[in-house]
Amino acid sequence: MKTLLKPLSLALFVAATLLTQSACNRTSPPSCKAIGGANHDEGQFLIQTSDGGYAIAGTTTSFGAREWDVYVVKLDATGNLQWTKTIGGPESEWGKSLIQTSDGGYAIAGAISISAGDKDVYVIKLDAKGNLQWTKTIGGEKNDGGRSLIQTSDGGYAIAGYTTSFGAGDCDVYVVKLDANGKLQWTKTIGGPDSEEGVYLIQTSDGGYAIAGTTRSFGAGETDVYFIKLDKNGDACCALSQTSQVGSGGRLRSATSSIGSGGTLSPPTPSTSSGSTLTNQCP
Repeated sequence: MKTLLKPLSLALFVAATLLTQSACNRTSPPSCKAIGGANHDEGQFLIQTSDGGYAIAGTTTSFGAREWDVYVVKLDATGNLQWTKTIGGPESEWGKSLIQTSDGGYAIAGAISISAGDKDVYVIKLDAKGNLQWTKTIGGEKNDGGRSLIQTSDGGYAIAGYTTSFGAGDCDVYVVKLDANGKLQWTKTIGGPDSEEGVYLIQTSDGGYAIAGTTRSFGAGETDVYFIKLDKNGDACCALSQTSQVGSGGRLRSATSSIGSGGTLSPPTPSTSSGSTLTNQCP
């Protein structure tokens, strides 16, 4: 798979910008914080929470079950550490996107290793204190991952990312819809003969979805901006290309994640589902 975007590799710092640890000295402002352990820890996504504090999602090799684990950090409004959580299993997991959910908890999307070199989309739901409620993995036999996550108007979740397991080309945009309990409702793949990736996802005023990302199949240059509009069922209304193909694929796998730093585990219920079929593609 052609890599379209290189992941950020940063120490986990919280400030108006991400600073190096050497900047966090006695003369630094009190908002400069370094959180981590003896190995490698990264912050990938940051939000301000409803209590005025902050939550960060990323990855850690300092803590957790093995290899890379998802790392979630909660700070108060002045940057004091409230809690950290590690979520993962026997392989590697990466946290790429984080939201605060309507119940005051958190949801994280990213990727999980399922075998040597292969990944699935990984979705995690935590309560307001960081305790694990459920995890879900969705994908095929190759590389699939989540880049952007939202909570939808029906209380469920939508994820945009990439897939090499399904679709028309080397890598396609992958959109996944889950209900409020993490049950798979549908998946969509959008792309051409080369590589596309979904980077950011929103729900639109008509109840559908819009995705921004990158394309190597279409456009004037080596890589171009790619815009996709889907209706509420995930059917394509506009992929801004005359030759884009839309399909579906993926299944929900059981997960065996463990959580660290005092969290409790609610084991997910194994289930499977096939991707929905395309019922409408607007001209």
